[in-house]
Amino acid sequence: MKAKAAIMRAAHEPLTIEEIDVDGPARREVLVRTVFAGVCHSDLHFIEGLYPIPCPCVLGHESAGVIEAVGEDVTYVKPGDHVITCLSTFCGECEFCLTGRMSLCTSPMVQRAKDGQQRLTQNGEVVGQFANLSSYAEYILTHEHSVVKIREDMPLDVAALIGCGVMTGVGAVFHTAKVRPGDTVAVFGCGGIGLSAVNGAAIAGAGQIIAVDMIGSKLNLAKEFGATDVIDASQDDPVKVIRDLTGGGVEYSFEAVGLKVTAEQSFRSLKRGGTATIIGMVPVGTNIELHGPEFLQEKKIQGSTMGSNRFRVDMPRMVEMYLRGDLKLDQMISGRLKLEQINEAMDDLREGSVARNVIAF
Repeated sequence: MKAKAAIMRAAHEPLTIEEIDVDGPARREVLVRTVFAGVCHSDLHFIEGLYPIPCPCVLGHESAGVIEAVGEDVTYVKPGDHVITCLSTFCGECEFCLTGRMSLCTSPMVQRAKDGQQRLTQNGEVVGQFANLSSYAEYILTHEHSVVKIREDMPLDVAALIGCGVMTGVGAVFHTAKVRPGDTVAVFGCGGIGLSAVNGAAIAGAGQIIAVDMIGSKLNLAKEFGATDVIDASQDDPVKVIRDLTGGGVEYSFEAVGLKVTAEQSFRSLKRGGTATIIGMVPVGTNIELHGPEFLQEKKIQGSTMGSNRFRVDMPRMVEMYLRGDLKLDQMISGRLKLEQINEAMDDLREGSVARNVIAF
């Protein structure tokens, strides 16, 4: 079928709105009519060449929609079901899946064979599918293990945010770091992922939550999401202020920017025995420098992929958290744009002034 999509032709170039061909669902595949897609900073990393990717391709990975059709042997969903997509597609059979680390699965079985018909094409040429999804398009064709069914009274604009940013931030708090009630927390960066980490820390019962950013409007949002203290890093040294506020450092820090300097600051903000979790996508080729003797204080630094999720369990629970009023999703949406405005949405990300724009199809 024909579908309108935003195509990335090359790094450092604007995306172009073109028509592509989306194949029909094969065995265990589902066709999703995209309703909303969040504009995530991760996509901008690829546009800016910080993470190389073959072109042409269709980006986008944070989305929600309605099942349009299903292939053979699909029993989990049916046409008309509302779903959230997730880029950490699980196979259910590899070592990572079988040991409960589904977010680390990279099995090729959830993709089509390279020598066969591909999911996305244009004039007979292959168009790359990003993260098994490519949600900057009117339709998403993917493996059934890339979607989770949700209740139909959940608004799909806010549901889309759960598909990446919210799952990544909240999951890093709940699963990767395992923040406990009363713990002290610092979050570097108050975009969609950082605000979700702040919100997750509040839900987990953290005793003190310190949000760090350089934009006042984002710091004000962080207070709404549960931050007890905020630091304007354009005015103050966040490490010094965090140490002063906590009497020596936090037990858990989260880096949600993807920069060398903030990753290092997150580690330096820890108290003895603390753990820094790097959520942001630090560019390829960047090395993080840490002061060796601090490891003698049992300080730790760790990565997190998509919040170490079990998304078919976690995302429906997050839907319930939102409907109860615990998860602050409405406040996170800065704007609802058309697909033709995708490059404007990327400019907003470059400026750093928004939490999350969503594309409305």
